[in-house]
Amino acid sequence: MRRPFIAGNWKMNLDRAAAVALAEGLKEKAAGVDYADIAVCPPFVYLDAVAQVLKGTNVGVGAQDCYFEGNGAFTGEVSVEMLQDIGCQYVILGHSERRHIIGEDNELTNKKVKAVLAAGLIPILCIGEMLEQREAGQTDDINAEQFFGSLAGLTADEMKKVVIAYEPVWAIGTGKVATPQQAEEVHANVRKLIESRFGKEVADAVRIQYGGSMKPDNAKDLLGQADIDGGLIGGAALKVDSFMGIIEAAK
Repeated sequence: MRRPFIAGNWKMNLDRAAAVALAEGLKEKAAGVDYADIAVCPPFVYLDAVAQVLKGTNVGVGAQDCYFEGNGAFTGEVSVEMLQDIGCQYVILGHSERRHIIGEDNELTNKKVKAVLAAGLIPILCIGEMLEQREAGQTDDINAEQFFGSLAGLTADEMKKVVIAYEPVWAIGTGKVATPQQAEEVHANVRKLIESRFGKEVADAVRIQYGGSMKPDNAKDLLGQADIDGGLIGGAALKVDSFMGIIEAAK
């Protein structure tokens, strides 16, 4: 049985006071949760402050990106070692906004995945199609391209440590959401991709989050699907009550 994993991606939101207050609220409200893994991923500048609040609690901390080199002349970048130094356990990689706005490709994402794994942190690898790709019937092809490209060269043991987040780009921040049946169909196909490359044991172990406008009112139906093992939550993760509503739906 895969343990549910609910992670909040705060994106480029909040200020320091609001980030700390949100972390304090989650520290209190999530204290008794023993049925799911929980994490929050603040902006880089608030990571240390949030990590200090959540140190020793059941709420983990992750970054929204990283660079693959350990140190050096890479202006504006943040290394995995730096993230590790302040207490991060997770790193989101290959998010649709990194791919489609910043222009990151599978090759770069793959280097980052390997760097995160080498440091002993857990990568949350995002894959997913855009609206025109879904309408053209290309969902499975796009997911396969991003999956195999971003995870090239990994061993089965390494793959077991990866979390996949399926993010239909057309359902991020748009208010649109895949039906539980649509989401489950894609998640099941992603699990088949894992099995085809790494075997059934690994496929059965890897957690696949759903990342398309999950909210307290649809979380239970989505999380009730056989192959949906959690959520990578955007807007609903910015308030304690809505994020806790999704966490409680994983019970």
